[in-house]
Amino acid sequence: MLADSKKQERWAQQKKSILSAVSYTLLTLWAMIVLLPFYWMLLTSVKSYASYNAEHTPTFFTLTPTLQNYEDAFTAVPLTQYLINTLIFTVATTAIMLFVIVFSAYAFARLNFKGKNLVFTLYLSLMMIPSELVIITNFATITGLDLRNTFLGLILPSVTSVFYIYLLKETFEQVPDELYRAARVDGTSDLKYLWKVMIPICRPTLITILILKVIECWNSYVWPRLITDDPAYYLVSNGIQEIRENGFGRENIPAMMAAVVVISIPLIVLFLMFRKKIMAGVSRGGIKG
Repeated sequence: MLADSKKQERWAQQKKSILSAVSYTLLTLWAMIVLLPFYWMLLTSVKSYASYNAEHTPTFFTLTPTLQNYEDAFTAVPLTQYLINTLIFTVATTAIMLFVIVFSAYAFARLNFKGKNLVFTLYLSLMMIPSELVIITNFATITGLDLRNTFLGLILPSVTSVFYIYLLKETFEQVPDELYRAARVDGTSDLKYLWKVMIPICRPTLITILILKVIECWNSYVWPRLITDDPAYYLVSNGIQEIRENGFGRENIPAMMAAVVVISIPLIVLFLMFRKKIMAGVSRGGIKG
């Protein structure tokens, strides 16, 4: 009996080891598939134009790396200006949006006013409207206000989000009501309660929203392309097309990849810095009440 028990235990351990090995192998293969485009982008960016065109079949390494493509990325087109424009757009839009959604979500989660459920239902119904229709309406509005080729015209249509308001409202509602009632008994105002209690408790969700909004702004393409035709207001997403058409030409792929690497670095660094908080916010979606 004891021998059989040891055999079963040994078999269970072997089975667990085999399953772990298979899982890690599959995860490693999947990681390689996911990272391959990034590796290819980085590799191509350090190849010279001549060596890249001389390749009859793609190679996964180079013996003569060069940084000339990165120098060209900043000299052929005003890439630095595009990065500054994108930074201004991203910071301003994200800051204003956080201000709007925090107060909106708090109002829907904690305040009682006539027609609240109806208003919130109408808010949610806006998510059913195709984005193309919203873009057309925003374009007509911004053009009518004579805000084309301005940072204000770029920023205004992106300063709120129904989805983020809904996500934050659900998170706020998970904070126990007893905290709110106790704060009110102590004479705490709604604004102070929001700042001192709700925001610190719901910080993971707020950080997740902040990171997602930054990524959204940094990768924004359609709206900036519609509302700006002045290179002085181009963002990096529009700058890639400008690089392709007027900077390096359609054939200089290594130089274009160098520009894409420069543009991608801020988002990669941001994700690496806040990856744990992002995962915490996504997995929790709030707190346990």
